[in-house]
Amino acid sequence: MNGNADPFEKPVDSRGTVEEHFARRLEINLPRAENAKLRQLIALVNRDDDLYGLWLAANVTAVERLGMTDHGPVHVKIVMNLALKMLRLLADRGVEPSAMRHYGLSTDDAEVIVAMAALLHDLGLSIHRPDHEAYSLFMADGKLRTYLPTVYDPQTATIVRSEILHAIIAHRAAGRPLTLEAGVVRIADALDMAKGRSRIPFEQGSQSIHSISAAAIEAVHIEAGSTKAIRISVVMSNSAGVFQLDRLFREKLRGSGLEDHLELEARVEGETEKRLIGTFRV
Repeated sequence: MNGNADPFEKPVDSRGTVEEHFARRLEINLPRAENAKLRQLIALVNRDDDLYGLWLAANVTAVERLGMTDHGPVHVKIVMNLALKMLRLLADRGVEPSAMRHYGLSTDDAEVIVAMAALLHDLGLSIHRPDHEAYSLFMADGKLRTYLPTVYDPQTATIVRSEILHAIIAHRAAGRPLTLEAGVVRIADALDMAKGRSRIPFEQGSQSIHSISAAAIEAVHIEAGSTKAIRISVVMSNSAGVFQLDRLFREKLRGSGLEDHLELEARVEGETEKRLIGTFRV
């Protein structure tokens, strides 16, 4: 994946038998594989049937039972890749990850923190939506106690685990990221809004400002900025998409710690705007 949210895999079908779900299993892969620790951890992730089952259960809760957008394996894969892309752009501009500043860890370790937090941040949705971030903590903790000792000594594994858990809890709406890595995960989660990703409630018949504005987002691109480390370019088919950015993305950006490192530009593609609805009734 190249760090852009268009195109990515389509959402995993949230219906089917357990056997059917696992038969179409999605593999997690890395945009670049130079990070040996992260590569080894991703191999463990891809072999973990229990983790994949939790992603599937989270997706069923979100899509089938709550009418939300996809929150399963495709979502966490996208968030991981977006987060890694942003972290690397920040590093290219000399922005130091918190794990380096406070613990003397490496950029590879910061990538481990960001990637694992992204992959585990929504596990709590397999239980319920309210407080799912808190539920995700104890579910992720067990996974991390299994994974991290395969690449870290016990002392370092404890620190890395704590940093990952902080990034998970800080992605909630009222969260307050205290590390660069947590801010990156929070923003990456908010950027999973491109065409084919944000349209599920709208295509199921929901007509609210949330669903209509989500349907207007065509693509999200992340690249090096001109005045700041990260430039996010959002392509819309209709200006209704501004609501997604002004109300929803702005909320995630505020307090993320990335405000001084990120610039955003949104544009409507084409000379005319796409009509999203014909008639609206209450």
